[in-house]
Amino acid sequence: QVQLAESGGGLVQAGGSLSLSCAASGRTFSSVAMGWFRQAPGKEREFVAAISWGGAYKYYADSVKGRFTISRDNTKNTVYLQMNSLKAEDTAVYYCAAASSASATTNVGNYNYWGQGTQVTVSS
Repeated sequence: QVQLAESGGGLVQAGGSLSLSCAASGRTFSSVAMGWFRQAPGKEREFVAAISWGGAYKYYADSVKGRFTISRDNTKNTVYLQMNSLKAEDTAVYYCAAASSASATTNVGNYNYWGQGTQVTVSS
């Protein structure tokens, strides 16, 4: 079992930045890939970014590529999502998730453990 807790969400103006953190516990953090997903009202949860257990492989949704950066610090049992050049369409609840393997995946179905989410609101 992995317990995840997101933090860092909030209100930011378009063009601004936010950094999200996800603290993991309950399992060896470095042994699993991690991902970030988001869900806007009335929409399905969508993939944002993923990172392999060792941090060497990273994947991003086209909508955020070049603006968001996923990283992890296994010594701190934490995964991060640095969000720059935020747009109104980035507004959503952001969730971190732990996969069942060390390989990064964009498929929401491959993630077994989820945090409670943190709200990101981008205003114009």
